[in-house]
Amino acid sequence: MKVLILGAGITGVSSAWFLREAGFEVTVLDRQPAAALETSFANGGQISVSQSEPWANPEAPLKVLKWLWRDDAPLLFRPKVDPRQWAWGAQFLRECLPGRTARNIVQMVNLGLYSRATLQALRASTDIEYDHASRGILQIYFEQAAFEAAAEASALMREYNCVREAIPRERAVTIEPALAGLGSRLVGATWAEDDESGDAHRFTQGLAALAAQKGVEFRFNTCIRELQSACGEISGVKVRDCEGREEILKADAYLLCLGSYSPQLVAPLGLYLPIYPTKGYSATLSTEDHAGAPLVSITDEAMKIVYTRLGERIRIAGTAELNGYNTELNPVRCQALIRRYFELFPNSADPNSVQFWTGLRPSTPSNVPLVGRSRIRNLYLNTGHGTLGWTEGPGSGRAIAELMAGQKPELDFDFVGF
Repeated sequence: MKVLILGAGITGVSSAWFLREAGFEVTVLDRQPAAALETSFANGGQISVSQSEPWANPEAPLKVLKWLWRDDAPLLFRPKVDPRQWAWGAQFLRECLPGRTARNIVQMVNLGLYSRATLQALRASTDIEYDHASRGILQIYFEQAAFEAAAEASALMREYNCVREAIPRERAVTIEPALAGLGSRLVGATWAEDDESGDAHRFTQGLAALAAQKGVEFRFNTCIRELQSACGEISGVKVRDCEGREEILKADAYLLCLGSYSPQLVAPLGLYLPIYPTKGYSATLSTEDHAGAPLVSITDEAMKIVYTRLGERIRIAGTAELNGYNTELNPVRCQALIRRYFELFPNSADPNSVQFWTGLRPSTPSNVPLVGRSRIRNLYLNTGHGTLGWTEGPGSGRAIAELMAGQKPELDFDFVGF
């Protein structure tokens, strides 16, 4: 069976790898000149199963109102005359109900655990290099009430087989000595010993190279213009190369891995995918010839920012901005990242080496991705992973390959059927 995969980010490349392993003939299409040059390029670097808590929760609406119009807010909502944005927002509010939040946590944890195990197995079988570290993730707190709430959430996560424990300040400093400079400001932390970190861009490009060696064809600089349909199924993909030449590519099955751009491609076919872009930011600085940068990946819960060591670099990433498909860097939000980092870890990196980046995370209102078969017979979905694309991508790629091969995945997950 021949499969066309639309998109060469972490989900598309992971899917290509496992489909090829299952014996499929695989071609991957992407408008960029190489793999992982959009949302998978410079994210927070965390494989954070322990943070499989959806944005949509009972406390979220009040927080959003509090942050409204603040340019440096962790979550920034820019209202637009866009029916899709408002429809997404209404669905988000529905997902904030306690019962739905609990269901979504189960889905996210199950996929995260499955994906982390998949990533570990890939690493063992291929020796792929991506600045990975298996030092766990610390989530730090500066207010007692927030720490106590995190302790309750950690107990809940343990019920779902995700190891996360609340620890006092002293133990957090033992795990990550760079926190010592925070003194009594640090109230406590949660510790997820089994979580990992690494460079998603390096991983995805490395896996793409290995997949190409196994026979996967990558067609880069190829813009996907249209999905054509006939008799209830996809009949071809209209593409255009960098020189403006158009052609129709055909396959037996098609897999949509286009992140935030997925809804736009399938809307003309009558498919509504509840995905909306949430823009995230990152800053990458060199730690060479500097001391004091953390080695353990840290989540600063108050600011929704992560600090991840990637070899001789520190990646500072976070915030979410609902601003349509705008990909311009907002200087206020960029400076907020590095200002907060140096406030916590002064003189630990070279401020003159900073490289800013922004990307569009494909977010569903529930934060649960869309993995499964669409109601169009030969069109499959692997998209909508939001902030957890790196955490969930390898596993969702493996699961969709199993589904397309007619197998029942080991993963306990509500696969979609749009």
